[in-house]
Amino acid sequence: MRDASGRLKRDPYRLEVRDLDRDVVLGVLEHIERERGNGPRPRKARLTAIRSFFRHVAVSDPGALAVAQRVLDIPAKRMVLRAPRHLSTPAVEALLTAPDPHTSRGRRDYALLLLLARTGARVSEAIGVDAADLHLDRPPQVHLRGKGRKRACAPTRA
Repeated sequence: MRDASGRLKRDPYRLEVRDLDRDVVLGVLEHIERERGNGPRPRKARLTAIRSFFRHVAVSDPGALAVAQRVLDIPAKRMVLRAPRHLSTPAVEALLTAPDPHTSRGRRDYALLLLLARTGARVSEAIGVDAADLHLDRPPQVHLRGKGRKRACAPTRA
């Protein structure tokens, strides 16, 4: 919002909602990316917060509805999502040989690592597994509870 403050020659705390138009918000988002060197994620997070503020403005200040609507119409930047990387077979084998099989903790760690390797589950999903979630018939399966209460049935690889 420095752009609006400098352009209007007012201290930032003296700015009004009407001073924070679409061009000012886009300038702030551009500043985040170019001058601060941040990527699209921080920009998207800031835009989300700004949109939240302007949704509140739209409800509480009908006179600023037009300004709020123009800011709310700013599209989010597309992010390129990278495919998850997987460990190589030798790396998985090295991990599985790390726990000490002669201790209870070592056996527990081995079982957890094996579950992660064979199912592709997230750690949070794996630690939520209990005995009722294991189905060892043919084919062996594990029922997982994921993010957002999603449930999945993961086949285990032999």
